[in-house]
Amino acid sequence: MLLPIGDDNRDRRTTPFINYLLIAVNILVFIYFQNWGNDISFTFAYATVPGEILTASDIVTGSKMMKDPYTGEMFELPGLQRTPIPVFLTLLTSMFMHGGLAHLLGNMMFLWIFGDNLEDELGHSRYLWFYLLTGILAGLAHVFSTFFLGQSLLIPSLGASGAISAVLGGYLLRHPRRGVHVWIFFFVITVPAFIAVGIWFVFQVLNGLGSLGGEEAGGVAYAAHIGGFIFGLLLINRFMPKRTKQVKRRFL
Repeated sequence: MLLPIGDDNRDRRTTPFINYLLIAVNILVFIYFQNWGNDISFTFAYATVPGEILTASDIVTGSKMMKDPYTGEMFELPGLQRTPIPVFLTLLTSMFMHGGLAHLLGNMMFLWIFGDNLEDELGHSRYLWFYLLTGILAGLAHVFSTFFLGQSLLIPSLGASGAISAVLGGYLLRHPRRGVHVWIFFFVITVPAFIAVGIWFVFQVLNGLGSLGGEEAGGVAYAAHIGGFIFGLLLINRFMPKRTKQVKRRFL
């Protein structure tokens, strides 16, 4: 598996402070509000629950006892908490929460590598709106796929993966041949973006197919990844400033 660790930024003209801000907010929410992922009550209150989105109503469930598959010990898992905001807003709040430190670090690494180039092209405000809109659409893709595939509508979903997948889709369309530095085994090599991002997308599709008819594979909402990527491909040029489109045509 190729692990991206950087890309060619020699032509970047601006400081991507919106990208830096998004990364900072994600880290702040995880550390302060989620208490390093240990505040499950807060997480369950502000995560996206498909059943709540589909019924437009808040759902509260009781806690239940679970058995740790590794230690064999029993522990109490809190149920769905009261959501103090309109449930549709959880499509936004869930984008800034993560299930664990590895989840957070993986997402932020991808956002750090690929987000700055899109912000440089789109401009700061357009990039922010692109990120938020595609993240919400990716969340809806997860909600409706959960319903149509007959999966549990009461499992909360969270994470920036849907929006970041859209960033990857936009990056691939705009910079298919840009060099991406990847780590593979004990080596670091540079490959075109269509290889690095393409392999990532194939992995999402294969794992998404593996979850058909059951729960999300390994607790990962692959429909949000795939949906976000597709929305990124479809919408990136609509967010592109007119001058950028005209310059591109001139050089084609």
